[in-house]
Amino acid sequence: MRMMLRTIMGCTMVLTSTVICMGAVKYIPETVKVELSLKVPGNNAVSYQLRPNELKDSYFSYEWCSDEKLPITVFHKVEEQGEHTQLTVQLTAAQDVYFHYSQQLRTAYRHDDCLFYMPGFWYRRNLRSPKEAPSFHTSDSWLVREDRLSAPLTGIFSEKEKRFVVVNRLDKFTTDALATHKEGEIILAGKTSLGFIGFENRNGVSALSFGFPYREAPKSYIRKLTLAPEVTAFQLLKKGESILLTWSILEGNADDFSDFVRSMWEYCYDTYAPCIVKTPHSIADVKETLSGFFVNSLVTDRPLIYNSGIHLKTKDCVSNGQAEVGFVGRVLLNAFNAWEYGWQCNREDLKANSVKIFDSYLENGFTKAGFFKEFVNFDKGYYEPIHSIRRQSEGIYAMLHFLAYEKASGRRHPKWEQCVKKMLDMFLQLQSPDGSFPRKFRDDFTIVDQSGGSTPSATLPLVMGYKYFKDKRYLISAKRTADYLEKELISKADYFSSTLDANCEDKEASLYSATATYYLSLITKGEEHKHYADLTRKAAYFALSWYYVWDVPFAPGQMLGDIGLKTRGWGNVSVENNHIDVFVFEFASVLRWLSEEYDEPRFANFVEVISTSMRQLLPYEGYLCGVAKSGFYPEVVQHTNWDYGKNGKGYYNDIFAPGWTVASLWELFTPGRAERFLLD
Repeated sequence: MRMMLRTIMGCTMVLTSTVICMGAVKYIPETVKVELSLKVPGNNAVSYQLRPNELKDSYFSYEWCSDEKLPITVFHKVEEQGEHTQLTVQLTAAQDVYFHYSQQLRTAYRHDDCLFYMPGFWYRRNLRSPKEAPSFHTSDSWLVREDRLSAPLTGIFSEKEKRFVVVNRLDKFTTDALATHKEGEIILAGKTSLGFIGFENRNGVSALSFGFPYREAPKSYIRKLTLAPEVTAFQLLKKGESILLTWSILEGNADDFSDFVRSMWEYCYDTYAPCIVKTPHSIADVKETLSGFFVNSLVTDRPLIYNSGIHLKTKDCVSNGQAEVGFVGRVLLNAFNAWEYGWQCNREDLKANSVKIFDSYLENGFTKAGFFKEFVNFDKGYYEPIHSIRRQSEGIYAMLHFLAYEKASGRRHPKWEQCVKKMLDMFLQLQSPDGSFPRKFRDDFTIVDQSGGSTPSATLPLVMGYKYFKDKRYLISAKRTADYLEKELISKADYFSSTLDANCEDKEASLYSATATYYLSLITKGEEHKHYADLTRKAAYFALSWYYVWDVPFAPGQMLGDIGLKTRGWGNVSVENNHIDVFVFEFASVLRWLSEEYDEPRFANFVEVISTSMRQLLPYEGYLCGVAKSGFYPEVVQHTNWDYGKNGKGYYNDIFAPGWTVASLWELFTPGRAERFLLD
């Protein structure tokens, strides 16, 4: 199938015209290695190194040939198009043949001087990730299939030279093909649009590698903390058939890795131009459907009353005995959302259910010290004795919203106020001298995990507590968290381990950092306001880099593709957990605010992409999208060759947590909560 060229939009980078000078890169034969591999079924593939013949007065710039006569001709067209170099490769078959094409573009940057970027998957050297996931702990060279990435792009940033070079794919991505194997040399069952992209260490010098169809090396990543042998895909090219492949190569300057990520997100947004996804669902429709979760997941026969929203089976969505205050359960935030919606829509059932939840947690939901019992498993008679700053913060956040809503309505809850204030006071005892909060701790305040990656989750309730209780100690504490975030995460472009089920680079650390500094910017004025706003913008670019700006293809028979899922607007999760989901919560409000604060329309426009795209899998009768109950929004959306242990690309894992997905979408579709809370 012939791939058509895609028009590339503007970018802000400038290519140099000097070859191998001061770190410059130019696409000429001296810097390029081209290889063609051919496979006869049942035999090992044979690889051929190609050499260039420059062409004159021809549409193409070079023909790449082997010393042997090959059944495929390879032509390159190299075009300097102002701010980038566009490379078009044409492969034409003289007979039916299974092929794999690759090339390597050598930079002049020492590999040891470089940081690497594959958006939504690789940041710096992935050294926060364990050796069981893709990282420099395993190898300093990685090639991956393009659908792992939020944009099909790889970049190399030289910290020493403060320069970068990137390559990205420009073709239309319309098809994928099933494969009977996942490792070694595999023959695809049909045609795919997916190639590969990555970086390699070539004798101490960094190189960009890319090609078609996909390859993964030195390992493939097939499920959580499970590296597998490398894989190389071969596709059939029939006699007389041609295929066009198009890449763009950019080079430019960046002050640091954060500046590089910023410029790359802007470039990718402009290049792939993600537009809104047309769905039949209004926000009112979505909320009405999601409210079914509030009703149909309610558990009332335990000491705690809660919406059962974790570790459910997609095949039946039957409630269980597990209740979680924050993180993936979000019991208290769901209770508040149902409470507010019940008043707005005169739903007495929702109001009554929320009262039951709040009352049960007030009576039975606290530990001896006064922290939330953040995770309880009544099926096993167990509650988690180790607390997390994230779950505790998310519980307080929900209750402060409830208390503020009630206060504005002329109702007060003094016992709840006392409990929340006590927890905030205990937060002050937990805070480290550097402003961070421990990731995990016990009821007696002993520290289990000192890591500060979850610190920004505490900033939100501290700022809210200052506003609600008029207690300046909480604002001082919140500002100290921002000092830590600025020094250890934002300035170092090192966002890690905010999520509780992974120790790695993740989306949520940058997202929470942006939200935390957004709160502080809202509550401050003048230069202090501007300083926090600048930090918000810097962290927001990292969070944005995890969100897809293109639509990955699916193979026929993969459910997500068959129902027409568009991946643009969905965020990848982390290096360890390589799937997309609807985690956005207040980030859309942050982006809208930044768009106004900095007159940046890309932010507000992309919010609309997110908002429309995340409505696609709304399950309702007749359109359940692979889950058993209406309103139980799916969680683990497996969009690439990776799974949690079940089903793989195009499907969900068999276990999911709609508690947090419903809460996230509810906040996405209830914009401006923080501004109303802090500014009204």
